[in-house]
Amino acid sequence: QVQLVESGGGLVQAGASLRLSCAASGGTFTRYAMGWFRQAPGKEREFVATISRSGETTYYADSVKGRFAVSRDNAKNTVYLQMNSLTPEDTAVYFCAARRYEIASLSYYYDSWGQGTQVTVSS
Repeated sequence: QVQLVESGGGLVQAGASLRLSCAASGGTFTRYAMGWFRQAPGKEREFVATISRSGETTYYADSVKGRFAVSRDNAKNTVYLQMNSLTPEDTAVYFCAARRYEIASLSYYYDSWGQGTQVTVSS
């Protein structure tokens, strides 16, 4: 399985932007569709975005559509999540995940997970 390490989280004010990164190792990156999920305190983990192996296809949760953008650099084995116009409701631990071949929005389809990075948005 591929190993994943997220970075880029932090504390920002509402309206700010952040870019999360997720570096993959130990596998052939282009075999994996990648996903971003988040989990706020006391809530279940929820889908944020996913991107296909080539990067041509993306899919977003309604709550982030138009504000967040997922991308990947297969030469660097890295997937990104650009987050704009952040609100306090975006506060959560953000996880990246890898799944063989096809994109998916359900967490149980993903085989490998990172440790997460905290994003906190103050009002």
